[in-house]
Amino acid sequence: MSAYLQSLEGTLAGQDLALALALLAAVLHALFGALQKGRHDPWLSRAAIDANYGLIAVPFALFAVPWPEPHMWPIFAGAVVIHSVYKVLQAMTYSRGAFTVVYPVVRGTGPFFTVIGAGLVFGETFAPGQWAGLGLLVGGILGLAAWNLVHVTVDRATLVPALGLAVATGAMVATYTTYDAYGIRATADPFTFLAWFFMLDGVFIPALTWRRWSRLAREEAVPLLKRGVLGAFVAYFSFGSIMLATRLDKVGEAAALRETSTVFAALIGWLVLGEKVGPVRAGLMALIAAGAVIMEFAG
Repeated sequence: MSAYLQSLEGTLAGQDLALALALLAAVLHALFGALQKGRHDPWLSRAAIDANYGLIAVPFALFAVPWPEPHMWPIFAGAVVIHSVYKVLQAMTYSRGAFTVVYPVVRGTGPFFTVIGAGLVFGETFAPGQWAGLGLLVGGILGLAAWNLVHVTVDRATLVPALGLAVATGAMVATYTTYDAYGIRATADPFTFLAWFFMLDGVFIPALTWRRWSRLAREEAVPLLKRGVLGAFVAYFSFGSIMLATRLDKVGEAAALRETSTVFAALIGWLVLGEKVGPVRAGLMALIAAGAVIMEFAG
């Protein structure tokens, strides 16, 4: 599989596969966000997911993929730090705002910062139509934030801090997307990066939240752990898909297309979590997704 993926790098077939992987990541990331938000404490939901995907990754990292080259260890250390900051901000955001309010801002701000980072780190350039698509995406985000400030009544007392944290979380999404794209390109086998990343990344949040687990009743812990197993496999395919897409094609384009997840998040929030979306917010979320699609296909 690794050899096949490497043979597609820089080819039209590789670009097509990157497109499919980014769309898969979009659907799965919306599901992942809903799993973390859900009805449980988002800190514990994230801890359950991380612990499961860390443990599942151990045999693959140690026995199934080539061991990392020496230069990869500092890269892994940086990735763990960046993702730890991101997850703390994400849990703080989800603790303060409704899923359909904060998720589009988190995911929508990411491409803006990622495009800048991809230009600086990888020298990527974008056509005028792509910048127009990015403008639509950012405009939809700002419109959504403005509408929420005026109309949303749920968690009103914490809405402004939630939106601020959502923007900060989006900046960290861009940081880890760009950094991880660098990391997965720095090793010969992309699955080495993925397996070792998941094993190392699964430690921080469970360790941070162990006191919360000690206070949790058994009847609450069991369904939370089950959610963690499901979330672990969603994380594998979601994160793995976008990372492979960034290896096969432009980082900025893959990151932008992934943020069509805002549409899927709206559907999940409405159908599963029982949150009201409404025509204005749905339209703004669609505008964000349309901007991401234009950015992909105007290149």
